[in-house]
Formats: sequence, structure tokens, C-alpha cells
Amino acid sequence: MIKLLVNADDFGFSRGVNYGILDTHLNGIVNSATMMMNAAGTEHALEIAKATPSLKVGVHLVLTLGKPLTSASSLIGDDGFFKKQKEVYEHPEEISHEDLEREWTAQIERFLAADLKPSHFDSHHHVHGIKEFYPVIKRLSEKYDVPVRIAGPHFTDIKTVTDILIADFYGEGVTEDYFEKLQDRVADGKTVEVMTHPAYLDSRLKNGSSYYEERQEETRILSEVKLPENMELL
Repeated sequence: MIKLLVNADDFGFSRGVNYGILDTHLNGIVNSATMMMNAAGTEHALEIAKATPSLKVGVHLVLTLGKPLTSASSLIGDDGFFKKQKEVYEHPEEISHEDLEREWTAQIERFLAADLKPSHFDSHHHVHGIKEFYPVIKRLSEKYDVPVRIAGPHFTDIKTVTDILIADFYGEGVTEDYFEKLQDRVADGKTVEVMTHPAYLDSRLKNGSSYYEERQEETRILSEVKLPENMELL
């Protein structure tokens, strides 16, 4: 049997995202979501999470969207917002580990302050997988005793939420037979996380993300699909 974690990223981005995640959980196969703690829809997402205990919810650590919760100078540009994704990936050495750990700790603590326990940690744009940041995510995982999304071959001595991450349910990869074909890609007995982005379109999503129309198709498929017999939700 293949055990499946169908995780919806960007919980908290906007109300449209939040409702897409909620519907695909209540009516479909999404059994997990990870929440952005600095976004416009965070408070709404916290309300949904507390009212929906059947949904596993973790923290979607942010470094490349919006403003930080702390005053962390190495993480921001001149405009006071987080640096762009391209800049973070090209120059990770410019990010202070002390600033990064303090910021991500603040995001985690905001989640905990809502009386929620995180199922796991991952990150927006996979920045926790940047090799230079590995010591930070490892310390946070150990400090809070919370597993993380596997994000590279260097994740060797850290507790991960699943054995495998598959991130191609995205764009043209969002197909009706995706989960039927998935069983041919994963060995029996493995745990696998499929990263998803369900949402309903709203103005905040349309203005804040280049990936927005496709999320509605994800919502439809994740609500309607039936898993193969050799696959079950984790």
C-alpha cells in the first residue's frame, strides 16, 4: 500500500485559497495543508484550521513573499519586503542565519499561539531546501520536534514527513489521471507527499501570484478524483 499525503501549499494566502483548500479537504483527497503566517488570509486560515481538526496543518515558512514578522535586515530589500525568490536562490550567503532562524521562529510561534500543533514544516518556493539553510531548518525541526518536507539529497539526518516528495502536480502536470499514474512511480510501502495548490480565484490571488487560473482546475480534480485501490491517505 502506498500512503499519500496530499498537501495544499499557501494556506493563508487569500480567502480564495483558503476556501479552495477547505473544499478539497471536505469533498476530496487533500488531507494536509501548510499555512503562511504573514499573509493577508492568515487569520482566516487559522479560524478554518481550528474549526477543521480532520485537516492536518503545518507551517509554510516564508522568505520570499510579503513582509517579515521580525526586523531582520538581511532578509529584506530597500522596500521593507522580503527579497525576491531569484535573489535568495542566487545569493543565499547574504542571508544571516540568525535573522532567518529568528524570523522562522516567529512564524512558528504565531502558529502555536493559535493553540495549534504543526503537522510539519515546509516553505514557500522550497527555500528551506537551499543547502546553506539546512542547519537552520534542522535546528527548528529538532527544537519543536516537528518533521519537515524532504527537499533535497542533503536531508540526511533530519526527520521528514514522508519518504518522497512529488512536486509535478502543477501547471500542465495537473491531469485527470495523475493519481492513477502515480502508483506506477512509487514503490509499494512508501509514504509520498504530493504538493498541490488548490484555490478559488480572487483578486488578491490574481494580483499576487502568476499561478492562479490553474489552481481552479486543481481544485476540481482534487475534489473529484478517486484514489487507486493500492493507495490510501496517510
